[in-house]
Amino acid sequence: MNETVVTVVGNLTDAPDLRYTPAGVALAKFTVASTPRLYDKTSGEYRDGEPLFLTCTAWRELAEHAAESLSKGARVVVVGRLRLSRWETDEGERRSAYGLDVDEVGPSLRFAVAKVAKMTRRTGHPDEPPPDDLWTQSTPQRQTEPAVPAAALRAVS
Repeated sequence: MNETVVTVVGNLTDAPDLRYTPAGVALAKFTVASTPRLYDKTSGEYRDGEPLFLTCTAWRELAEHAAESLSKGARVVVVGRLRLSRWETDEGERRSAYGLDVDEVGPSLRFAVAKVAKMTRRTGHPDEPPPDDLWTQSTPQRQTEPAVPAAALRAVS
């Protein structure tokens, strides 16, 4: 497909907003602000250019991982497909905006360090927990004792 793939480096303007569709599919929306540094030949100094604010949408596991890992102000590298959205306002004005359907996102390591924790893939069976689920790795089941009837508890007190 002739999709325009873009890589953007910038800072998150807010923490990713994680939501779920009615079908239970995770999606995270976040905005990346990228401001170029331009050299001004007349003054011999660098200055900020016009900032770009790009709304990004991540889906499924990537959305959940981004929401858990990234926070406001984090410098990120985002790779995705550029999308043009068009709509009409209630007043009849036509509007449009570009957004990014995210394929990859992660912290920029230029000014930071990060520790990576690899996730284990699920088998696809909805009732089977992933192998790295800590709740399934807890202590073995305890032997249950027979329940004490309520009448016996009242007799003791």
